[in-house]
Amino acid sequence: MCLAVPGKVTSIDGNQADVDFGGVVRKVNVSLVEATVGEWVVVHAGFAIEKMDEEEAKETLELWNDLLDQEEEL
Repeated sequence: MCLAVPGKVTSIDGNQADVDFGGVVRKVNVSLVEATVGEWVVVHAGFAIEKMDEEEAKETLELWNDLLDQEEEL
């Protein structure tokens, strides 16, 4: 199973961007998308694979949090 997670681009230097995943910032390769600072991207295996709007990103993160909360209850 492959997982991709949305994050917000906070800075870009060439093909590398700092992407914020809820307070955790990671370097991500953005060569596959035309992202700008402030945009949300979907990241898989260190690569931004698509852009998404903020509302959709927040909805996706909420679903992830709900899933994680359910796992804790098991």
